Amino acid sequence: MTLQIPRMNGMNKNEQFFESPRNVPKPIDSEGEEEEDEKGGTQRPKTYLPKDIAPGEELTPDMSAYEMLHTFRTRASCLSFDILKDRLGARSGYPVTAYLVAGTQAQQGKKNSLIVLKASNLNPPKPTEDEENSDEEEDEEEGGDKEVLKTAEIYHAGAVNRVRICPHVTDTRTFVASWSEKGKVHIWDIAPQLTALETEQESKDVVKIKPFYTFGGHVEEGYGMDWSPTRQGYLLTGDCTRHIHLWTPRESDWLVSQQTFSAHGSSVEDLQWSPNEDHVFSSCSTDKSIRVWDDRAVAHKACMITVPNAHDSDVNVINWNRSEPFIVSGGDDGVIKIWDLRKLDSHAALFKHHSGPITSVEWHPTDSSVFGASGEDNQVSLWDLGVESSEPLVIDDTEVPPQLLFIHQGQEEIKELHWHPHIPGVVATTSLDNFNIFKTISV
Repeated sequence: MTLQIPRMNGMNKNEQFFESPRNVPKPIDSEGEEEEDEKGGTQRPKTYLPKDIAPGEELTPDMSAYEMLHTFRTRASCLSFDILKDRLGARSGYPVTAYLVAGTQAQQGKKNSLIVLKASNLNPPKPTEDEENSDEEEDEEEGGDKEVLKTAEIYHAGAVNRVRICPHVTDTRTFVASWSEKGKVHIWDIAPQLTALETEQESKDVVKIKPFYTFGGHVEEGYGMDWSPTRQGYLLTGDCTRHIHLWTPRESDWLVSQQTFSAHGSSVEDLQWSPNEDHVFSSCSTDKSIRVWDDRAVAHKACMITVPNAHDSDVNVINWNRSEPFIVSGGDDGVIKIWDLRKLDSHAALFKHHSGPITSVEWHPTDSSVFGASGEDNQVSLWDLGVESSEPLVIDDTEVPPQLLFIHQGQEEIKELHWHPHIPGVVATTSLDNFNIFKTISV
């Protein structure tokens, strides 16, 4: 069989930070040799698999697998972030500009902050040496191709478990919700910080301001959090004691429900509003289940559907497809599952590639068959359900699901990935050591 989709593995690290390894993987195809397509001529796209490296060796990126790849670091590790739906709107081409909001996990609790970032002048890889001379004059006219990172920081009490930006941005307000390790949920208006990023001078000071609103009614800290995409200002937060609160916006603050959705048996790990139904949301938990709720019902009767034992262990993350009735989930078992909401008695698809717990899953914002996932095995995987073959590819005695498009590596303890909502195919990831923003040749 000849695949019609480019399938590459990017071995990621910014080249200026490390040396080339001794065991760079060699490209091979599914039969160990190159293969012609049915029309007899075009060679099948090559597939790269991750390779183990010895202590002290680091990965170099195969830049032919990327349209764009940038790495940057913040003052402290940020294990949760979100991408702003900015006013630049849908766009393509280069250079790329992206706005992010991230929360730190500093070793010293008093050193934490909410960081508003503007990454600009993000371009494709530099041309080869032959091309560089011919493009030198053009680069000088355009101000060079060096990426620019500007930040504005807000002091945050305690480490940030999760950050989510309200998708409904107004002319005067841009709200961000943060889950604090101290058990409180804060709402921030970051409009002043976004304005500051557009000025010529950048302040390195961490500003101390009061949150726009704070809720301290959760019994313990938590991670589950999601803004409604269909109802402006509606928010869900879930904690480690299994309680989910609904936030209803008022004129100048929020009314947070005291009657909680608490059908889970243990910690609520992730929450997701339906992208199409105003009152419907889903949740996953360390009790191994996935649940679907209707917030119009009385709290103790609001759970409409329960999928018990959705995974063999904790269900860490879920994400709702924007145009199809599917949810993707990832668990501590390293398994990714696809669920058809029309028939939840069993999963519609199962993928076992990652060798560690899944830490993030997210559907592509416009291509309903494509999603990304990250795991504690330090890999980001991109998948396409549009590949209909059920037969695995066998490469170097390793079976690879045919739906696996791309493997991105090089970061340590990858925690979250997000597709850019306005720039097709651009992915951002955060980890213990850095951020990556990239676009592959596969998506």
